[in-house]
Amino acid sequence: MGRRRKALAVIVPAVLLAASACNDVPGGAAALPGGATVTADPAGHVQKYRSGHGVRTSPPADGGGQQNGGTQTGGGQDGGQMPGMGDGQMPGMGDPSQTAVPTPADSGSPDPGQTDPNQQNGDGQNGDGQNGGQNGGGQNGGGQNQNGGGQGGQSQVKPGPRADQFVDIRQARPVPQPRRTRAASTGVFTSSCGTNAGQKHSNPDNVIVAPGVQNGAHHIHDYVGNLDTSAFSTDQTLAAAGTTCTNGDQSTYYWPVVRLRAGQDGSDRAAQSQADGNTGSVVTPAKVRLQFLGNPRSKVTAIPRFTRIVTGDAKASSKGPANAHAQWTCSGFENRAFADKYPLCPKGSMVERVLNFPSCWDGQNTDSANHRDHMVFPDPRTGQCPQGRKAVPQLRMTLAYNLPAKALAFALDTFPEEGHDPVTDHGDFINVMNDQLMRKAVAAINGRRR
Repeated sequence: MGRRRKALAVIVPAVLLAASACNDVPGGAAALPGGATVTADPAGHVQKYRSGHGVRTSPPADGGGQQNGGTQTGGGQDGGQMPGMGDGQMPGMGDPSQTAVPTPADSGSPDPGQTDPNQQNGDGQNGDGQNGGQNGGGQNGGGQNQNGGGQGGQSQVKPGPRADQFVDIRQARPVPQPRRTRAASTGVFTSSCGTNAGQKHSNPDNVIVAPGVQNGAHHIHDYVGNLDTSAFSTDQTLAAAGTTCTNGDQSTYYWPVVRLRAGQDGSDRAAQSQADGNTGSVVTPAKVRLQFLGNPRSKVTAIPRFTRIVTGDAKASSKGPANAHAQWTCSGFENRAFADKYPLCPKGSMVERVLNFPSCWDGQNTDSANHRDHMVFPDPRTGQCPQGRKAVPQLRMTLAYNLPAKALAFALDTFPEEGHDPVTDHGDFINVMNDQLMRKAVAAINGRRR
């Protein structure tokens, strides 16, 4: 009898331990809030997220599953030190100063199992993301959990901005300008597409980085140009849509909005914006200038229709500034700019955001898995494109705002965990010019005309 009791004492805890483990190991099915489940293949690579909305092959936005080939998100480990972070913590984890909010419907990262009908290199968007290109891939994380691995089904809103992020423009450094050669293409082609007055076309989607995902950006974008643009746009719907551009340019141009922090958001998206940490009244740009420039070393060739191009990095505050390319300046002071500060402008001068886009094409692809590899920047000192790349017209967005020259008065919409850091500024472009208009643009740029 004594032996039987000892055997039962060993067997019962072992059975309970095994039952508990079924909810934790990658090969099991773990219960999620709302009755959702996460399952994985035997290798634990591609997870399926099942909820009342069906099945998609990606982990939930709160980091409850495996990320990037073994990084633990639910447990608060990042598998290594993130750039610019001294203690190895993931953004938004374990900081008592941060405010927990319910996790939005989707993180905005490219869905590992999702296929973009317009994506030529879709094989890079798999369970572990493609992080080989330029500091971890896509503009908004390249397959990484967008909300910093928030714990317990919550994402974290990082407080911000900070007062020390607002600096007099006269303290900014000069903007370097590559020297032009005799072979330079110095013309300028401009599309006049309006300012999106009255927020007539805005949403928190990002059709390039998170196609098919509503609120995939977790911040509001202003749009000009193509009237169709949303998370569900395709090449076909964009080609069939109207445009706000006066020259018939059907291209899609968009950027995150700027808000007056003390203002009120009266839109129907106010609750979602507040949950994402973006509050205040949206400011319409006073001016929007969309220019296509040449190359200081060579002629340019046409950008293929439906090419996707991104600039800047919406995750630059947490990932590091390697892909941060936005410039913050003031009208009349365009020869100097900040990359990581909001400018305080003298009276009569407007705050300007200058978004230069990469312009060295691989000659084959209209997109890439991380939305960067097919189109890169020229050398910042010489303006030369890397070997094997073709120079194409460089888009420059200049967005001007009438804003108070006062610290903390305004801020950029950002992901919840980015704290309204100006270094996260970014822009997106889908070229939908027809071939005739693109030829006209190239001819003007190479012919040194405006």
